[in-house]
Amino acid sequence: MSASHLDYRPDLDGLRALAILPVLLFHADVSLFRGGFVGVDVFFVLSGYFMARIILSDLVAGTFSFPAFYIRRIKRIIPALFTMMAVTAVIAWFRLMPEEFRYFGDSVRAAALFTANVLFRQESGYFDISAEMKPLLHTWSLSMEEQFYILFPISLFLVFSFARRYLLHITSGFILVSFVACLWATAHSPEKAFFLLHFRVWELLIGALVAFAPRPNYDVRVATGLSTVGLAAVLAAIFLYSDATPFPGPFAAIPVLGAALVIHAGSQSRFPAYLLTNGVAVFIGRISYSLYLWHWPIIVFYRYETGHSLTLSESLIVILLSFAAAIVSWRFIEQPARYAPVFKSRRLVLSLMGGAMAGAVAFGFVVTRYAGLPQRLPDDVYAVYAATYDQSPFFAPNCFANSNGDGLRPQSIRDGDLCPMGSPSAGPAKFLVWGDSHAAAIAPAIDEAARKAGVSGLFVGRASCPPLPGAVFGPDHIVARCVETNAAILSLIEKQRFPYVFMVGYWPKYVHRTELPEEGVFFTASEALVLPDWSAPVRYSLKATIAAFAKQGTRVILVQDVPEMGVKVPEALARAKMTGENEDLSMPFSYTLHRQKLARDMLLAVARETRSSTIDPFTSLCDETRCHPVANGGILYRDGDHLSLTGARYLAPLFDETMAMIARPASKISLPSDERWSWAMPDRH
Repeated sequence: MSASHLDYRPDLDGLRALAILPVLLFHADVSLFRGGFVGVDVFFVLSGYFMARIILSDLVAGTFSFPAFYIRRIKRIIPALFTMMAVTAVIAWFRLMPEEFRYFGDSVRAAALFTANVLFRQESGYFDISAEMKPLLHTWSLSMEEQFYILFPISLFLVFSFARRYLLHITSGFILVSFVACLWATAHSPEKAFFLLHFRVWELLIGALVAFAPRPNYDVRVATGLSTVGLAAVLAAIFLYSDATPFPGPFAAIPVLGAALVIHAGSQSRFPAYLLTNGVAVFIGRISYSLYLWHWPIIVFYRYETGHSLTLSESLIVILLSFAAAIVSWRFIEQPARYAPVFKSRRLVLSLMGGAMAGAVAFGFVVTRYAGLPQRLPDDVYAVYAATYDQSPFFAPNCFANSNGDGLRPQSIRDGDLCPMGSPSAGPAKFLVWGDSHAAAIAPAIDEAARKAGVSGLFVGRASCPPLPGAVFGPDHIVARCVETNAAILSLIEKQRFPYVFMVGYWPKYVHRTELPEEGVFFTASEALVLPDWSAPVRYSLKATIAAFAKQGTRVILVQDVPEMGVKVPEALARAKMTGENEDLSMPFSYTLHRQKLARDMLLAVARETRSSTIDPFTSLCDETRCHPVANGGILYRDGDHLSLTGARYLAPLFDETMAMIARPASKISLPSDERWSWAMPDRH
């Protein structure tokens, strides 16, 4: 900050240090700083304050210029940001798998266009990768600030020109509206509240309000007291908050108001000031921007290479690497870009920025357009990774609806316009396969067995939508999306009176309302499982549905879930082949059975009580000690819990007996006896 705009205050560099250090330590898994994410909120207050002081001082002096303001912002932000992105892109090219690289391409393009916060809010879909695998995730806050830098100067110019006397009132009004909206969004749509500017602009505007409001001439004791209270509020949030704290919401107000109080107090002596104005704190504050830019990619790639969360010694390593990268970036990129004579040319600055943005956008477009450029991989690695694309045809839009509603429509379901299975020439459909994405994944096994038996059937499915009409199996918004689809399916079953219905689902997810914890690069079967019991509504819905079917003569076959593998199997195998690591991804049988015991026992109990049949993929995928994602040289999974087409075909013999039963005339079919469940795999301890 140049002295021409406001007198230099070393305590504000110290406050920047207090903002960046908790963020760094929180991301480096230092448990003491479990609320370190609030450092970003302190940055927001500082940014609002600095922007307001700079612009207002120029407006008062009559020297404000939009071009000059934006050129300063460009020189301050763009060079270090795009250098970090370029270096990260080179590393990502050689290390990330195609799906990860595709997401990375999206984030490069979004960061270059200052829309990363919007992108990451949207990237919470069904097959999204984890946050730990997004090297540019931290650019969401930079994009939010850049959006503020675009809108705020225009707004302040207009208010100053036409309603100067109401500046404090207007700013306070916007703060109030944004804060109330933030409270609502935190309760109803926390992703939007976290990532979108209009729900968090109140934090930046509080900093601006501090700049606008006259500061009384406090004596030393009052300034010291106010600064102490402000620091205490920030530190309390850092050490008492956690990832379980609803955020931003009302909890964000504590560090935000604390930071605002420190800025407003302006204490330059005694204890609080010494904490912020000592040489170490001031230097960390000066490099805080570069430290923020570089620390997250370093942590992401370090974790990626080690394949586990950071140990204490590894946390220290990534912290030191982050400081080293930040110092180099500050000294050789930030400082020259801001002060070197060559960059006094506006035309040169704008040309370099335009070229960098265009290059980043083009790079992101190509990476996304070509699915993460799998051609980057060595041939033997790609041959393994290709199992990712070995997908069941029953995921096609005319067979299956995504969780957002794209694909198969409810009216098509009611009309019976569904994907055929088995032998369509065999006459009317004798069975329906109904379920979620796990049903679509295993459907080729049922299809192949039906063809072999000369039986015809139909398939219907929707992502995250189990065959549980009326059941509460998860958050309300997920259940609501499923209601219309299941109502249409029930209408179809009542209309066509299929002799048999296969009910297939990701049962462990629904009875525990959680997927396998830490599924992905950092998965470990040694981590204790937390398995809350939400099976009652699932059991009730199954029994009620099966009873209704029985009244019309429809029999039910319940299909147990496949073992979960904890990692995206093709991706993990490809990474292991590329790095020379162990390629055995099999899961301990005891762990898998413990994870799925509640769901398996529930299905068996329902089957006994309703005299339905069950089919158990465990018998083909597990032995006495392990569950296997690879068999006969084929990769059986396309991710962590969905079978590949190869895997589904591998299970086809499992359905032969059932299809032979379905193919027999109704007069020769007997209800299943108690022995029907005797071959189900027993508990092993």
